[in-house]
Amino acid sequence: MKKFSLIFLALLFVGVAKLSAQDGDAIKPEHLTVETFKSKIYDYEKNPEEWVFEGDKPAIVDFYADWCKPCKLIAPIMEELANEYKGQVNIYKVNTEQQRELSRVFGIRSIPTVLFIPVEGKPQMSQGALPKETFKQAIDEFLLGKKKDQ
Repeated sequence: MKKFSLIFLALLFVGVAKLSAQDGDAIKPEHLTVETFKSKIYDYEKNPEEWVFEGDKPAIVDFYADWCKPCKLIAPIMEELANEYKGQVNIYKVNTEQQRELSRVFGIRSIPTVLFIPVEGKPQMSQGALPKETFKQAIDEFLLGKKKDQ
């Protein structure tokens, strides 16, 4: 019986280790502070009059708060999109309660507010919890320039 228990425990440990390794491969949206926002997205102090994107690939910034129910609805969608568009689009999050300066600079009045940022051109904002398909359409068409039939 002890031998069976040891084998069972060993198999259980291996299974848990494999699940942990798979979770470790998952991409999660990066949380931005004022400093990281300026270096990765837009330095509004250096370029107050003109939008100058600091990134090298399109990005999405999700302005949210922990207490916001619609924000909680789109949080798993943002994680899924971060994995589906890995290497093509960077997905970030900004906690409006902790990063009040960013909320003020962008005039965030309701959450969730999502900023879609193409590599070239001006960003666009959307407000409210959107379905995943709407996010995918915005990514494919606005950020990646794909047509519907591609």
